[in-house]
Amino acid sequence: MIFSAIGNYSLILGLFFGLILFYFSAKNFKDSKVVDTKILSFTFLQFFLVVISFLCLVLSFVVSDFSNETVFNNSHTTKPIFYKIAGTWGNHEGSLLLWLLVLTLFILIFLLKTKNQPIKYRILTLVFQQIIIVGFFIFLIKTSNPFNHIYPIPTEGLGLNPILQDPALAIHPPILYLGYVGSSIIFSSVLAATCLNLISKKWASHIKKWVLSSWFFLTLGILLGSIWAYYELGWGGFWFWDPVENVSLMPWLALTTLLHCILVLEKKLILTSWVIILSISTFALSMSGTFLVRSGILNSVHTFANDPERGLFILIFLFSLIFLSLFIFFFFHKTNESNSNSFFLLSKETAIIINNWFMMYFLSVVLIGTIYPIFLDVLSSQKISVGPPFYHKLIIPFLIPFLLIMAIGPKLKWIKSNLEDKVYLFTVLTISILLSIFIVKNFSSNFLINSILISSALYLFFITLRDFFSKRSKNLSQNTAHFGFSLLILSILFNNLFSTEIITNLKVGETFENTKAKIVFESISQKEKKNYNSIIAKFTVQDSKGKSVNLSPELRIYNQPNIATSEADIKTTLLSDKFIVINIVQNQEYLNVRYQVKPFMLWIWISVILISTGGLISFIKKGYE
Repeated sequence: MIFSAIGNYSLILGLFFGLILFYFSAKNFKDSKVVDTKILSFTFLQFFLVVISFLCLVLSFVVSDFSNETVFNNSHTTKPIFYKIAGTWGNHEGSLLLWLLVLTLFILIFLLKTKNQPIKYRILTLVFQQIIIVGFFIFLIKTSNPFNHIYPIPTEGLGLNPILQDPALAIHPPILYLGYVGSSIIFSSVLAATCLNLISKKWASHIKKWVLSSWFFLTLGILLGSIWAYYELGWGGFWFWDPVENVSLMPWLALTTLLHCILVLEKKLILTSWVIILSISTFALSMSGTFLVRSGILNSVHTFANDPERGLFILIFLFSLIFLSLFIFFFFHKTNESNSNSFFLLSKETAIIINNWFMMYFLSVVLIGTIYPIFLDVLSSQKISVGPPFYHKLIIPFLIPFLLIMAIGPKLKWIKSNLEDKVYLFTVLTISILLSIFIVKNFSSNFLINSILISSALYLFFITLRDFFSKRSKNLSQNTAHFGFSLLILSILFNNLFSTEIITNLKVGETFENTKAKIVFESISQKEKKNYNSIIAKFTVQDSKGKSVNLSPELRIYNQPNIATSEADIKTTLLSDKFIVINIVQNQEYLNVRYQVKPFMLWIWISVILISTGGLISFIKKGYE
């Protein structure tokens, strides 16, 4: 109980320091030539108080303090210590406290790392960031306080949702939030720079580090969430267009587009409007994602809360920030782009702008697919779900020119370009088309679209692969990220094209056989763990070539909460995953068995790691890209 009291008072003091920072910022903004040490001191104190508050919540979980409502709702004495700690942010209140922790950390780092930037710019960035921070303080204390008390004190807690008790999901939210909250600094910075008319090449070089770090963490966070969903939920895939998956993808698309615009602005004073709008959009999408998840209006395995008051607060707060940012954009933004900085049709700038529009189109498709069911439900009480066919039909045709321009664009020069290596580019395109026809001919009924899509992906793959060995191509970060993206698209295409699935009901001793595989249900056993009982089924699976593999999927029955989950068994090789999952058939001695062969799954994960590595190289690297 003492931890809850300390944590709660720390939150209230942190809010108080946020209000004090507004006063000192206003005072310092007018006449000071250096940032007042009081501003740095209060910023550090605010961060320190949030750290104390967060540690108090962690300790409350560790000692199973069930007088704390958040601990009672999300923990249990039999839960392993690792998941007790992870349970701190595995719930609505704790995850928002983590948001606040990262918000205060980032503004402190910003003030410490920008001593060579104009004073007014630093202070104004602090003001905008404090508006967000104070908003989160009020939201936490008023509607989502993680330190609410329960009396009389329960002897046991309700426990954490078993599917959230996983190592990947334990580290997924903190990393994802580093990406989300990183966009808040970009948002505050661009508003400050717009107000002071400081959008320039120098500013672009400074803010690029923040864009890269936010993009890097967001990419890794999405990757970890995708890996978790693959093996934990038993769906047997890497992406399901689940609404909460889409919520993380949308700011990533905006942030990726922003990154390319920043790289152009670093070279030439153009695309300033793009940079401002994308900076605002990225943060707005991160905030709206928080609203959609925390309000409980999304129907997803990821959602935590179902409280209209919370959703309404975030919605009003979000609209206030968007209104403020649009006001600043329209009234303070002065276009510095002149005709002297114009560029020709065949140039690197043109390629980036075209691909920017493609990215905005992809973002629009995901946004509409995510929010349309919500509006339809509100207007007509009709519930629908938008699934993969919607996204595939709208995205895939436009992915083809996007990949081709992505391959050719980096070969172009700034301002004006004569396309060099024309023979090479045409030769690689021809090889890619012939190779895709050879691949698709025997494996797909949808010959035309698959052959064109694979040939464009192969084209990007070969072009980026060659760049690693070209003396003229010195941009390692770009090459790595683009090569990783080409590998990702190819892996996804081959995964969809060559995947096989068998669904059947079996009991111990029975065998299922067809032309693809032979599945033998060998035996079943039980094990008792600390907080669940496990039923383990043993299968021997033989493929069409006679190769056998032993697979042991599980059914876990947790004691608190009393929930049964399916744990897939996956055997991974360089070329494919063999994936099996079981479920109980009601009132029968049979088990439902789902066996899948998923080609190139490992390469999907490797390709995303390569993409994020490209961002990391650019972050570490000094000078221009």
